[in-house]
This record gives sequence, C-alpha cells and structure tokens, in this order.
Amino acid sequence: MLKKFLSFFSEDIAVDLGTANCEVYVRGRGIVIQEPSVVAVNQKTGQILAIGQEAKKMVGRTPGHIVAIRPLRGGVISDFEITEQMLRYFIEKARRRKWIPPRVIIAIPWGVTEVEKKAVIDAGKSAGAREVFLIEEPMAAAIGARLPVQEPGGNFIVDIGGGTTEVAVISLGGIVLAKSLRIAGDKLNEDIIRFAQEEYKLLIGERTAEAIKIGIGSAYPLEASEHHRSNSKKEGERVSKKEMPMRGRNLVTGLPEEIVVKEEDVRKAMEKSIMQIVAEIKSAIEETPPELLADIMANGIHLSGGGALLRGLDLLIKKETKIPTKVIEDPMTAVVRGAGMVLENLDELHEVLVETTELEAPK
Repeated sequence: MLKKFLSFFSEDIAVDLGTANCEVYVRGRGIVIQEPSVVAVNQKTGQILAIGQEAKKMVGRTPGHIVAIRPLRGGVISDFEITEQMLRYFIEKARRRKWIPPRVIIAIPWGVTEVEKKAVIDAGKSAGAREVFLIEEPMAAAIGARLPVQEPGGNFIVDIGGGTTEVAVISLGGIVLAKSLRIAGDKLNEDIIRFAQEEYKLLIGERTAEAIKIGIGSAYPLEASEHHRSNSKKEGERVSKKEMPMRGRNLVTGLPEEIVVKEEDVRKAMEKSIMQIVAEIKSAIEETPPELLADIMANGIHLSGGGALLRGLDLLIKKETKIPTKVIEDPMTAVVRGAGMVLENLDELHEVLVETTELEAPK
C-alpha cells in the first residue's frame, strides 16, 4: 500500500548521465534539464562553485586554483564525490515535490563492470533516490527512437555521445550483440586540437575545437551532404559554410593568431577516428545473425547522440556498409527520452532494465 502511495505521488526521474551532457526527464513533465556534465571546484577549499552551464562557461577561463572538472570519462564515473553532488544538484533542480524521494532510472554505457554499475547506483541513492534502476544507453536510445525493440526483429542503433560510441543490435527487448568504443565527440575535438598544433603551430582550447567541429565539421564532402539534405532550407544554409576562423596562441611566437580553416582540413583531421567508428559498425554487422541482418537491411541503421549530427556521417556509413542509414529525430535527447518512456511504462518495459539485484549489499 505504501509502495503504491509513493509511486503515485513521487516525481520519478530518468537521467542520461553523459560524459559531455546531463539530461533529466521527469515523469509527466518530459525533459526539464539539459546541461553540460561539468563541475567548477575551488581546489584550495574543495568548495563546488558551479555545476552545469555556469561551470562550462568557466572552462579554460579560471584562476589556477579553480578547475572545471568533468567527473565522467567514457560514460563512467571517474570522480565519485563530484558525480554524486552533480547528480544531487540536477535531481533537486528537477523536482517540485521534495517530500517524497523519487525513483530514478539512470542510463549507463553498455559493457560497464559490476563495480561501475554499483558506483552509479550508490551515487543515485546518495543523491536522494528512493530506488535506482539502470538502463543501457543503446537500449534507451532505441526506445527513444521509437524502434520496435520488443518485437522479434533486428534493430540496429549507433549512439555516438561525448565519450563513447555504442553500437547495438536489439531484438525481443534485449541486446543481441553490442560493441562500445571509447571514440566519440570528445576524441574528434582532440583530433582538431592536434591538427591545429601540427599543421599551424596553433594552440587552441577545447571550446574552440568543438565550435569548429559543429560549424564546419563533416564526415563526407559537404556538397553531397548539402544535396542529401536539400529539403531542409535551414540545414542547407548551415552546410553551405566551408571555412571558419580559428583563434589561438602561436606556439612559435607565443602571440595570439587567427587563421582560416577549411572544412576539408577539419574532415581530414577527424578522418581516422571517424573511420574507426565505421569499422566498429562493420564489425557488428559481420557478427549479426543472418535473420536479424535481413531485418536490418530493410529497416536501416539508426544514428543517435550528439555525434550523429556530424554532417555527412549517415552518408559515409551508408556508403561503407551498403545499408540505408538515417539520423533519428532529435538525436541528442534520444537516450533520456527512451529512459523516460520506460519510466512512464515501468510495468510493461521493466525487462529492458539492467538486472541489478546481485549488486545489492547482503542484508
């Protein structure tokens, strides 16, 4: 009786605790928070100064004793205490009714260890959750993309986030096969930073690299991408941009410098990492059972996550795999939308959650 009362009145929450961004979904209200997974800490006092958007503004712009920390690396917790405080901040910010602790579903990368799963559960409970459930990101992304995951047919999802790329084949409410690669959006930013140093002797920051990736980054020549997306005027305008200023410090003179970088140079800088993602997709296709592969050839490959927005990536994957490939609608929120849909229908979709009973401490 008490359990039913708590379930009816509590504001249950779904969280996509990503390497780059944290998104929060509240049952009955939808997505209420989308903020960077960044925490600004005063190292002298240990005090947390800012979390989320406010902390990201400080990256690369703080005195020596104030550092902007990203407490998750590759989608897993690297700093437990900071993650716990960040999670508590987002949960408290999302809730209206503070008197009943919520049930929380947290999305985790596929293939994390039992210890890492327990760390996420502990962080959730320490942050004020009554119960913590886990869902694997590829499954959440597939549900968010409204793929028929509970039917006996092959669904192929590629979730490209900040720290990891998850490739999965899903059928009958379970992951048939999956692969996780620690190459994603952050690695592409690093490629652009390294390219600027090697090619132009220019030192640029992470924010600048990300702005260039978003502005003119592509996985396939923009002419093809532009033609492919010509039905969207807004997107067509966005892809017509072929060059962009890149500002940083000249490593030879030590003085500030601005150079104009072209989209083909940026594409070449990211090429190796992008092809590693494509190779992982091809490897998963090779290991997929033939019957499911027949379904995938008919239904196509679905791309989700912020990395799916890299222009021309769908065209490149289609060219390399010979399978139709499409970016799902609003790919950045697919995981938290999927976790939210499970939250709204917990009784019907409970089998898609990760089994966590063995992680509970013995009584």
